[in-house]
Amino acid sequence: MAGTVEEIMTRDPRTVEIGGSLVDAAREMRDGDIGNVIVTDGGRVAGIVTDRDIVVRALAEGRDPQSTTVGDVCSSGPRTLEPGDSVEVAAQAMDENSIRRLPVVRDGELVGVVSLGDLAQDRDAGPTLADISAASPNH
Repeated sequence: MAGTVEEIMTRDPRTVEIGGSLVDAAREMRDGDIGNVIVTDGGRVAGIVTDRDIVVRALAEGRDPQSTTVGDVCSSGPRTLEPGDSVEVAAQAMDENSIRRLPVVRDGELVGVVSLGDLAQDRDAGPTLADISAASPNH
């Protein structure tokens, strides 16, 4: 198992400002071939919005994707990690909170994101990954 979050995190994650539209977020996801973007407010992490959030919290409710902001539908106040945190801490945080990705910040600035997939590539992540994958989605 890798030692620190910094060793396995995805660097320079895609972001969208909190006032950006769902269309802006969807384009970032398309261009990055990913299913989520970090929501920022003046450069600071404010939340995470996923493709599922856009579908369930906006489109299924009849909201206009051009005028609905990511701030309206994102999961706010996400748990964050520091680059020097251990991989075990990341896995435990995901397990305890039933989440699949965590922003990584240094001195309040976003430097990366750790996903369930990053942990899965780490050989000894073991049963924690199965527990997280089986967890009910957040609402």
